[in-house]
Amino acid sequence: MNERIAVIGLGYVGLPLAVAFAKRHAGTIGFDAQSQRVEEIRQGIDRTGEVSLQDLRTSDLKATSDPESLSAATFFVVAVPTPIDSNNRPDLSHLLESSKIVGRALKSGAVVVYESTVYPGVTEEICGPLLAQTSGLKPGADFKLGYSPERTNPGDNEHSLERIVKVVAGEDWSTLKRISRVYDSVIEAGVYQAPSIKVAEAAKVIENIQRDLNVALMNELSLIFDRMGIRHKRRFGGGEYQVEFYAICAWLSRRALRWGRSLLPDLQGRGARVPSTGNLGWTPHQ
Repeated sequence: MNERIAVIGLGYVGLPLAVAFAKRHAGTIGFDAQSQRVEEIRQGIDRTGEVSLQDLRTSDLKATSDPESLSAATFFVVAVPTPIDSNNRPDLSHLLESSKIVGRALKSGAVVVYESTVYPGVTEEICGPLLAQTSGLKPGADFKLGYSPERTNPGDNEHSLERIVKVVAGEDWSTLKRISRVYDSVIEAGVYQAPSIKVAEAAKVIENIQRDLNVALMNELSLIFDRMGIRHKRRFGGGEYQVEFYAICAWLSRRALRWGRSLLPDLQGRGARVPSTGNLGWTPHQ
């Protein structure tokens, strides 16, 4: 099947993905609600620094802020941010608004894949029903859902999109194969097929929690070692020869403050459910 791909959200995750798809799939559309962002991309400017000027200027990606241009798409990828609000709770507003935009353009036979970081259950229990409500289509029959967690490490040119194995999941076997085929066309490292959408969502939460914990640990150790006069370059000398040692460098930078914020534990908690067969006496994050 010749997919017509549309990537929703052209930030540090969506833009590299859209550019990669455009190399393999003619007519790939990159949508962003911010017209200024779209205009910058058309001029070859990526403020996130993830895509080079040369790659943008030579790309066949059709960047737009016009929702009407999405009507021909058969394969949607939603890659919008999911920050936390003032109460440290997941802010799904961008995700919900993007789902409405996709829903209004959705046609029978299409697949919608979410890449945004969410707690397990969001794709199928929140986004799917919203897509159905907006489009008037029947979920699981007229359109299918998928999830593929973004694995971008901003500023890391070594571990680029194409070089990291991509986790993919679909609501059924045929959808999983379809999603795998699309991503496999641009991911050199290949794809890993998760057994379910919730498993893939949980994998992303676990991955980010592990990263945040390691970053926090190394930052604390860096402060302690600096006060003890142990210099950075010699800090891990010999450690790499120990069992279970991981060479994680301290990340005391603005990038760490921006991208390494600990929001994933709260995302995991928001997805917790009290079993219908019993009352545990508490409900997470009321």
